[in-house]
Amino acid sequence: MQNQKAQSQLEFVALMASLMSVVALTIDALLPALDVIGAAIGVTDIVNNQLLIIMIFLGLGVGPLIFGPLSDSLGRKPVVYMGFGIFFIGSVICVLANSLEVMIIGRILQGVGLSAPRTISIAIIRDMYSGDYMARIMSFVTVVFILVPIIAPALGKFILDAYNWQGIFYVQVLISILVCLWFWRRQPETLAAEHKKKVSTTVFTEGFKELIKHKRTIIFTVISGFVTGSFMVYLSSSQQIFEIQYQLKDEFPFIFAGLAASIGSAILLNSSLVIKYGMEKLISTSLLAFFVVSVIYVCVFYNSPNPSVWVLLGFFACQFFAIGFLFGNLRAVAMDSVGHIAGIASAITGFISTIMAVPISIFIGRYISGTALPLFIGFSICGGISLLLLFYLKREKRLQLQTGKA
Repeated sequence: MQNQKAQSQLEFVALMASLMSVVALTIDALLPALDVIGAAIGVTDIVNNQLLIIMIFLGLGVGPLIFGPLSDSLGRKPVVYMGFGIFFIGSVICVLANSLEVMIIGRILQGVGLSAPRTISIAIIRDMYSGDYMARIMSFVTVVFILVPIIAPALGKFILDAYNWQGIFYVQVLISILVCLWFWRRQPETLAAEHKKKVSTTVFTEGFKELIKHKRTIIFTVISGFVTGSFMVYLSSSQQIFEIQYQLKDEFPFIFAGLAASIGSAILLNSSLVIKYGMEKLISTSLLAFFVVSVIYVCVFYNSPNPSVWVLLGFFACQFFAIGFLFGNLRAVAMDSVGHIAGIASAITGFISTIMAVPISIFIGRYISGTALPLFIGFSICGGISLLLLFYLKREKRLQLQTGKA
């Protein structure tokens, strides 16, 4: 019985990771082909190629506002099927695109569609777990999930070299169909009948009113927005930095994989440390490290050309190791006190963090032309603001404890 339970939990982790991984595949597999796609659809300013990565996040941010309330009303599983259907439509538009505007529409629709499995997977985890154990499951899920960014750029380059850029979209659709079938066959519905809410226009407004009562949830969501925004700048500009600034076109997929592995190692370590030290302790330490490393880079290389690629990779690896402790823990802390509205809470928190991240990444990304310095300046600013918010939250907690004792 114990072995069966362990096997069941292992499959659950793999399935939840797969639901999230289609998002990573849709983003990262396209990275080696950005310049080729840009040329095919008539992009004249190379910086605009970043929009092919950034705009999918806009869909990922907006989609949960639809799918979150629906999942609390209809159940988790039907909403996942709807999302995969919209993703398929967006993929067809991308394949047929002949301009940047049409491609952006397709990418936004892809993001809207994939926001369903991405958001609902978190709601399903919250349905079944809570507290530090939820964070541990999230860490295991993210470890499996992180394998996709490690291999996705290499897979995208292989498809690009062997076929064409449209083939990358075909493979994404095929994998999403397989994941959807697996989910249909093996995952039971986790929303209990007594917790279902009637579909109405008030689901979102009532959920939002309830959510804003939880200051911790809002602040950790905003911090997540700053961290995600700064990381999105790297995602959208990494091809430009390594392939153009450093002339490492062939090596780029392996560089990206190595840096993704640094995040994965932190996430794997987090699954053990989170039980020992707790989510908030790990968030505080990692956020401080994220800020300090970026400030050191800015101070050393301000108004200087790019350093050696090995130096840059060393700084990136340190940054991303810190980020690995932040992603899952920030989301888990934000969701911990709102389990009674997990679907709508997951939707709204995802919307807030993503809708913050998109303009942050677009703004900072515009300055990355000759060097990687603007990226680290962005890391510094986002990290610094996040630390101030965390300090404010801890100060409020101390004041409440002192008031309670008095």
